[in-house]
Amino acid sequence: MRISAMFVSVPLFSIRAVPARVRLVLSVAITLVVMPLLPPLPPAVEMFSYTGFMMAIAQVLIGLTSGFILQLVFSAVVFAGQSVALSMGLGFSTMVDPQSGQQVPVMAQFYTVITTLIFVSLDGHLLLIQMLVDSFKTLPIGVDTIGSNAIWSILIWSSRTFAGGLLLSMPIVASLLLVNIIFGVAARAAPQLQIFSVGFPITLMLGILLVWKTLPDMSDQFSGMLTDGYDLIGQLLRL
Repeated sequence: MRISAMFVSVPLFSIRAVPARVRLVLSVAITLVVMPLLPPLPPAVEMFSYTGFMMAIAQVLIGLTSGFILQLVFSAVVFAGQSVALSMGLGFSTMVDPQSGQQVPVMAQFYTVITTLIFVSLDGHLLLIQMLVDSFKTLPIGVDTIGSNAIWSILIWSSRTFAGGLLLSMPIVASLLLVNIIFGVAARAAPQLQIFSVGFPITLMLGILLVWKTLPDMSDQFSGMLTDGYDLIGQLLRL
C-alpha cells in the first residue's frame, strides 16, 4: 500500500498516459524485492479490524505524501510557464497537460517536458523509490505515520510553488514588461502607429529568444527546487 500510493501521486507515473496496470505491476514487483529486506514485522493483525484499517491508512498517507511533494515542484514549473505565456501573448494558445489532464498554455507544457526529462536524467524516480524503501526501517509498518507537525511543514513548503514559479519566470516576465512599457510610450508619442500589429510579433520573438537564453538557468533552479523537495521528503520519512 505504501509503494502503490507513491506511484499514484509521483510525477511521471501518475499521468493518465500510464495505465493503472503498469503502476500495479511496478508496485507488486518492488514489493516482492523489498519484502526480504524488511525489518522484523509486527505481529499479525486482522486486516478488517480497526487496527488493520489504521495501519492501511498510515501506509497510504506515507506514500501519497512522498509523491505529492514532488508534484508541488512540478506545479511551480507549470506556474512559471503560465506567467511566461501570458507575458509573451500566448495565453490563448493552450494544450492538454498529460500530467493533470487540464488545459495549460503551450509554454507551460514546454517547461513541463523539459523538467520531466531533467527529472528522469537525474534518476529522480529511482531516488524516490530508494527513499521509500529505506523508510521501512525508519517508519516501520504499523500505526505510526507522518505527524501533524510534518503536515504543517508540507503546507508551509507549498508556498514554494508560487515563490519558485515566480523565480523561474521573473527574468522573462521583467524583460517583456520593459518591452511593453516601451511600446506604450511609443504609442503615446505616435498614435498613428499600429501598436498591436507591430508589438505582438516583436514580443513573441523576443520571448522565444529569452526562453532559449534562460533555459540553462531555469534547469539549474529546477534542480535546486528538486533537491529541496527531496530534503523535505527525507525529513518526513526520518531518513
